[in-house]
Amino acid sequence: MKKAFLILVIIAVATAFASGKILRRQLSILPSSVPETETLAPENMEFVYDYRCCVDTTHSLSEDFDSDNMLLQIGPGGLSKFSSYRNLTVDSILMRSSHEQILDAAVEGKLSTGEFMTIFKNYPAGRLTHTEKICQDWFRYEEDMPQLDWELTDSVINVLGYECQGARCRFRGREWTAFYAEDIPVMDGPWKLHGLPGLIMKASDADGHYTFECIGIKSKADRPITLYKVPFNKTDRKAYYDAKHRYDINPYAYYEATTGGGVTVLDANGNPQPGAYDPIELTYDYLETDWRK
Repeated sequence: MKKAFLILVIIAVATAFASGKILRRQLSILPSSVPETETLAPENMEFVYDYRCCVDTTHSLSEDFDSDNMLLQIGPGGLSKFSSYRNLTVDSILMRSSHEQILDAAVEGKLSTGEFMTIFKNYPAGRLTHTEKICQDWFRYEEDMPQLDWELTDSVINVLGYECQGARCRFRGREWTAFYAEDIPVMDGPWKLHGLPGLIMKASDADGHYTFECIGIKSKADRPITLYKVPFNKTDRKAYYDAKHRYDINPYAYYEATTGGGVTVLDANGNPQPGAYDPIELTYDYLETDWRK
């Protein structure tokens, strides 16, 4: 089912150092509709993860991290979906609200979306599917289920009352440390991480730039595992990262090039901001750092 939204609001945001150097550019685009979905399978269990990513690796301050709550849905036959819990909430608001209520929710900041990365494992069977919205474009690529060469360690921690054993591996440019709970016999985990003899409850890369930690468990769940029915740009992993990088270094230019729309960037005094369309250097890298090769 689709519900139209009357207006499209675009807010251009630039985050800068005290020196004036632009570190990040963002477009805040309120959703115009809730895409139709297709149901892939029922779910059996679900797990909520606190996801944190560093957006400025030149510092180690708390404000240099973005965060979102992510939902891991476990279905039959090894099928799973990892997606933003916040986006589920936004979809729910849009679907049940009148246009006036939607406008009020926008003013109150309740339509702020989360991470658009969605990972389907074993969909289709033996494959991994990654979908993501970049600006107004939807991308989708498939790959073989990654084989992670885990090395078990002697480390033990406690997460949500579960004793978790340690493991580490190197995967696509990052060294990961994970902790899994054998008492939860699910060989899955956040993002693309999987393959340990128990659910991965916590994982982080060696630099601490990306972390996932389980903060909630629902052992009997009935939310269906769904996929948006949108006109995906079917691509491959390298081309997806190329598009994501083009957007991140200059979302204003990307928006204009892909939609035909316009973005005017003004300073605090309402004057056009010089150099707003100049590409910037990112102060972080992606979950997979091998994409440039």
